[in-house]
Amino acid sequence: MLLRYNFRVYPTPGQQQSLARAFGCARVVFNDGLRARQDAGEAGLPYLSDGDLSKQVITEAKKTEGRAWLGEVSAVVLQQALADLNTAYRNFFNSLSGKRKGRKVAPPRFRSRKDNRQAIRFTANARFKVLDNGRLRLPKIGDLHVRWSRPLPSAPTSVTIIRDAAGRYFASFVVTTGQDETLPPTDSEVGIDLGLTHFAVLSDGTKIAAPRFLRRAARKLRRLQHDLSRKQKGSNNRKKAVVKVARAHARVADTRRDWQHKLSTTVIRDNQAVYVEDLAVAGLGRTRLAKSVHDAGWSQFTAMLEYKAARYGRTFGKVDRWFPSTRMCSECGAVSNKLDLSVRSWVCPCGATHDRDINAARNIRAAGRADLNDRGAQIRPGLVPAPRSEAVTHRKLTPSRA
Repeated sequence: MLLRYNFRVYPTPGQQQSLARAFGCARVVFNDGLRARQDAGEAGLPYLSDGDLSKQVITEAKKTEGRAWLGEVSAVVLQQALADLNTAYRNFFNSLSGKRKGRKVAPPRFRSRKDNRQAIRFTANARFKVLDNGRLRLPKIGDLHVRWSRPLPSAPTSVTIIRDAAGRYFASFVVTTGQDETLPPTDSEVGIDLGLTHFAVLSDGTKIAAPRFLRRAARKLRRLQHDLSRKQKGSNNRKKAVVKVARAHARVADTRRDWQHKLSTTVIRDNQAVYVEDLAVAGLGRTRLAKSVHDAGWSQFTAMLEYKAARYGRTFGKVDRWFPSTRMCSECGAVSNKLDLSVRSWVCPCGATHDRDINAARNIRAAGRADLNDRGAQIRPGLVPAPRSEAVTHRKLTPSRA
């Protein structure tokens, strides 16, 4: 199983300049490759193969006066930039042909030096190394100081150096773990109903309050955003204000991620099987509840449950989003009329009194067990998420061809 471990790194001023040079070279190679393929397509020429593209924008480009500085960085960084471009094109073509599920993926776009996130990747061919003193040695950059929070389970196969919008640097290691991490079996199974009033309601009656990290930080964010809007565009003060806003948002995201990691680990450790509802988060994010939906972070939480279940030998499943978990009586199976959001409890004709959220969680658990298949429940097993790639692809609808 492939796992990704992120650690904070603290490069020196000289190493920051070397990283900035590597970010820029990788960006130029990516843009040159994208431009070469676009020009070939407009001229009616065949699609440039990966080998021909690498020879044109890296090997031959280094011999020219305008691109001679590409030799100042590791060649692996440049090759990985083209690998990201190839991945972006592959995702685009698979999306057009229907091989890629989900929403349509747009063709790759040009990278900008003003992008909030800059990243470069080193593979094993670059011969990066974690030294005995804990520093990370990268070719043509030097030994970076890493803040290790835990040891790596195995030797990393690649490392990605990331600079985020807040000016922080991270080292993201990809490791392959083959060891058995299966937790001791337990008889408990749980269904989870996600919501806004309570972040999660478990089928055993446990209610977990919504932390609302973004709402709690709204006052500070509003003040920082107001200060930013008063700065003159292009000034150094505006650049400093942008960093302050980015740091405040990063603090909110980090706090939410840490809280969800702890909660998901507890749920997976205490239950043999976990079932959740397949929510249409993208659709809910376009309603008047968009801010609260994005603040909750349901997709990130379910993704954590999914990969941790696969890692520790637990069962994870998603119940179809059209399954009437809220309106169905968990005692007799009768489906009532549509319930308004203000209705938090209701009484079934069979005499059972239900808490809206607890009843939904119990129905989700029962549907996950496939006990209600004869009543129309549709169970879709979750897939193990792949590590996030650094390819620049953007999801949006592709305009129809005339």
